Amino acid sequence: MTEASTTDSPDSGTPPPGPGESSMQKLERNWSELLQEFRVVQTGTQILTGFLLTLPFQAKFSELDALQTTLYLCLVAGSALATALALTPVAVHRALFRHGAKAQIVTTGNRLALVTLAVVSLVLTGTIVFIFDVVVGNTASLVAGIAALLILAVLWIVLPLSIRPRPQA
Repeated sequence: MTEASTTDSPDSGTPPPGPGESSMQKLERNWSELLQEFRVVQTGTQILTGFLLTLPFQAKFSELDALQTTLYLCLVAGSALATALALTPVAVHRALFRHGAKAQIVTTGNRLALVTLAVVSLVLTGTIVFIFDVVVGNTASLVAGIAALLILAVLWIVLPLSIRPRPQA
C-alpha cells in the first residue's frame, strides 16, 4: 500500500490534512487510491482464480495424489477468499454511504487491503508449490515455495517498510 492510502493517525482514524487539503479531501483521495489498488489486486486474483478453475479439466488432473488434491482445493478456497476480500470495501462503502463514515471506510479498506495481500501471497506461493510438485516433485516444490514466500515478503513487506519516511523526532 502506498503511504497516501493509509491514514496518518491510526488512533483517530482521521488523517490530518496536507497543505491546502481538508480532512475530507484527504479521505476522498485516500479512498480513491485504495480503490485503484484494489482494482489491480482484483484483476490479479480473478486471473489466478480462473487459472485454478481450469485445472480440473486438464488430462493430468486425474493423476493428482490426495495431498495435491487437498492443496488444490485449499488454493481454490484461498483464491475465492482473496477475491471476496478485494471486493469487501465496495460493500462497506455501500453500507456506510452518506452516513458520514468516510474515515471508517478508509481505515477498514486499508486493513482489508493488507489482509487481501497476505491471502494473495499465500495463494500465489501455494500455486507455485502445487505447480512445481506436479511438474518436478516434492523437494523442488518446497524449495520453490520457500523462495516465492521469501521474495514476496521482501517485495511486499521489507521494501515498503525500508522506503517509508520515518517520523521526525
